[in-house]
Amino acid sequence: MKKISFSLLMTLAIMITAIGCDKGITGPTADESMGQYSNYMDQDAASMLASIDDIAADSVSVDETNGLLYMREEEKLARDVYSVLYDKWNLRPFSNITRSEQMHMDAILSLLTRYSLQDPVGGNGAGVFNNEVLQNLYNGLIVEGNKSVVDALKVGATIEEVDIVDLQKHLQETDNQDITFVYDNLMRGSRNHLRAFVKNLKMQGVTYVPQYLSTAEFEQIISGSMERGRRNGSN
Repeated sequence: MKKISFSLLMTLAIMITAIGCDKGITGPTADESMGQYSNYMDQDAASMLASIDDIAADSVSVDETNGLLYMREEEKLARDVYSVLYDKWNLRPFSNITRSEQMHMDAILSLLTRYSLQDPVGGNGAGVFNNEVLQNLYNGLIVEGNKSVVDALKVGATIEEVDIVDLQKHLQETDNQDITFVYDNLMRGSRNHLRAFVKNLKMQGVTYVPQYLSTAEFEQIISGSMERGRRNGSN
């Protein structure tokens, strides 16, 4: 993930050049019809949290432990960035998805508690991370997202891409049903979030180009419809 995060920071550093023609956008004109998305995301996240206890616990490996610790802070990064960008641009998607990311954080925390693992978030406030890579990434994302509405939406789409890539990696490192269940639900949420950001960018006249997903995988996600979560570990 260090390589991905470094690449992401480099990408964000040059993003302003790529979208220079969009800098005239100074206000929140993106799609505000997010009510159904909001309801679905809240319902699915709540259902996921309620279902975790229905799945038997297992022992955790070093890789599984490290994955949970990292994803706990990565979900916090998404929540914290979106909260700042909502305050800056007052775009409804950032508000809705911030709530969803909080529930994703709660789901990871429930697994940390289940396996008696120390929470890396602890009492850290917004924008504060134990992981240095994530701290640097957060700092760069905030700078970029504060430049314009388009930059902010691109930051959101890029975060969701990276989240999907990381979840795919960690899914390959676990055979625990409870961890797999949570990661599958988080990845489903990230695909929905990515669709929402890309849709809002399209309404700004901007075509988002994937940075970390393959073109084929990205197009498959974007062309799909809103996904709903399922309980009890089913896909």
